Amino acid sequence: MKIYNEARQNFSTVLNTALKEEVIITRKDGNRFQLVPINKKVKKSPLDIEGIDTDITTQEIIDVLRECRAGTIATS
Repeated sequence: MKIYNEARQNFSTVLNTALKEEVIITRKDGNRFQLVPINKKVKKSPLDIEGIDTDITTQEIIDVLRECRAGTIATS
């Protein structure tokens, strides 16, 4: 997350940063605003969860789901 106090002078940089990470703009009166792009080019999967890193591939997940649905794998 980046916090900008002087966003007006570097607005292009602020917008480019907002494409990559959360941007907070703070005004002199203390009000804070979060800048969020409307149509971001990089779309994330709705299944992506921050903070969880696994060594399992998408194909491995699909294979396990298919095995479960086919009844060839034991479930608890």
